[in-house]
Amino acid sequence: MNELKFKTNIDCGGCVNAVTNYLNDVKGILKWSVDTSIPEKILTVESDTATDEEIINAVKKAGFNIEKI
Repeated sequence: MNELKFKTNIDCGGCVNAVTNYLNDVKGILKWSVDTSIPEKILTVESDTATDEEIINAVKKAGFNIEKI
């Protein structure tokens, strides 16, 4: 299992709800969360097969900025 971290602009509960379906559709993601309490809004993804690119594409499709850290 891999833990992947990304800096995003997902900054509230509504934003988390907006991105949920997109991330849940990515095969290989076991668990994910966004720490909205810090300025970097870190998305942490636990994955067994999902790639950085798949996660980045899903978040961008939901309308948010994302970059690998």
